[in-house]
Amino acid sequence: MSAALRLARPDDLDRLMTLVTAFHTEVGLKQDTDKTRDALAPMLDGIPHGCVYLIGPGRAPLGYIILTFGWSVEFGGMDGFVDEIYIRPAVRGRGIATEVLLDLPKALAGAGLMALHLEVDRNNETAQKLYLRTGFRQRDSYMLMSKVL
Repeated sequence: MSAALRLARPDDLDRLMTLVTAFHTEVGLKQDTDKTRDALAPMLDGIPHGCVYLIGPGRAPLGYIILTFGWSVEFGGMDGFVDEIYIRPAVRGRGIATEVLLDLPKALAGAGLMALHLEVDRNNETAQKLYLRTGFRQRDSYMLMSKVL
């Protein structure tokens, strides 16, 4: 199956919200719908800090991947973070996420991205296997820490 990617546009917001809500519900993230819409909308308008790709057919996407961008002296320039990746449960296990996580980083590297990061639940062995299979590695002496402002 081809995991065709298309940059999400403002008119995709409702379609994307359905997918994001499904993902957040599945993993138990509390969601404020207005706050989520407000966070997604600028990325669909083309802000330079991130983007959203819809995976699969435009009218009925199979999933999405959200990327955010930053700068890293350690990695020598622009880096990115996979903020979220979601594939509908009915089409999981067909290699779609693997294809996205193998092909998209190649395209991003061609655009100057030096590193791509993500975080994964320590108890989600399925996701960890996917990320390892697609070239992501745990940084043994580092862990992600966050401070909500």
